[in-house]
Amino acid sequence: MVRSPLTPQQRAAGQRLGAFLRECRGDRKPTEVAHAAGISPETLRKIETGRLATPSFTTVAALASVLGVALDDLARICLPEQDLPSTG
Repeated sequence: MVRSPLTPQQRAAGQRLGAFLRECRGDRKPTEVAHAAGISPETLRKIETGRLATPSFTTVAALASVLGVALDDLARICLPEQDLPSTG
């Protein structure tokens, strides 16, 4: 199966996700976070830099758990602003 190229919106969402996860990691070493999440440090580096714009759900869930981030927060970051559900 050939994967379709990512859209500009998907790449932008991946960059937002990566930047947010990097911010959440804070001063923790990438190797520490990656191993705790069960992924390689290179995979974490690719996610944080936006080079891996669409990581698997299990990878995102593992990182969210290790970093103490709610999956709802990560979902909001990945949605384009016009697609955000209203809260009021």
